[in-house]
Amino acid sequence: MINILIIAKETDQIKELAIKLSHSGFNCSVFTNREQALGQKTNKSPDLMLLDIDDPSDIRKALDFPSRVGLTRNPLLVLLIPVAMLNDIDKFDGIDDFMTKPYDINELTIRIQRLIKRVKKIDSRKLIKCGDLVINTASCEVILGGRLIELTFKEYELLRFLARNRGQVFTREVLLNKVWKYDYLGGERTVDVHIRRLRSKIEDADHTFIDTVRNIGYRFRKGL
Repeated sequence: MINILIIAKETDQIKELAIKLSHSGFNCSVFTNREQALGQKTNKSPDLMLLDIDDPSDIRKALDFPSRVGLTRNPLLVLLIPVAMLNDIDKFDGIDDFMTKPYDINELTIRIQRLIKRVKKIDSRKLIKCGDLVINTASCEVILGGRLIELTFKEYELLRFLARNRGQVFTREVLLNKVWKYDYLGGERTVDVHIRRLRSKIEDADHTFIDTVRNIGYRFRKGL
C-alpha cells in the first residue's frame, strides 16, 4: 500500500483530503507539525509527503525532513504554498509538485494520484513482488509487510535469483553457479546454510516463500 505523510494544520480541508486519499487506496498519516511527525515511531516509510508551508525557509526544512527521520530513500514531495512564494520554488531541486493556497481538494487529490501512478509505473519494472514480500532491485532493499529486512549480499542475491524464477526447482550446484559464480570454492553445504538464514529472516507462521524439494534442491513458491 502507498503511504502518504501529511504535515499541515488540522483543517476541514485536510481531513477531507485524507479521507479522499484513503478512499483511493492510500494509507494517510496526518500530523499538525514536523516535531509531531518526528516523534512518531513508525515502520511505514512514506512514499509521498505533503507539507503545508508559509515561509521560504521551510522549503529547505521540507527537503531535509526525510534524512531527519532516518528514511533510506526520499519520498515524493508536494508542497502547499502561498502565492507569494511562487518565485522561491524554482530555487530548490527535489520538489515534485506544488499548489498555491487556497487550493481545490479535488485537483490536489488528482495531482497526487497521477504523480504516484507515474512514478509507480517506472519503479514497478525494478520491483519483484511476492505477496507481502517486495524486492527492490534498484536499491537492493527487501521489504516484508512494510518492514525493511536486513540481508547480507549473498542472502539478497540468492533471494532475488529464486524469486525471479519462482516455481523452478534448482539444485544446490546450480545455485552455487548462479549466485556464487564459478570461482566459489566452498561446498554445496553453504547453500543450505544461506537458505536457513534467509528463511529465518523472511519466513514465519504467516509467510512461507521457499520450498525444499527433497533430494534435489530448492524453489521459490510460484503462487505468491
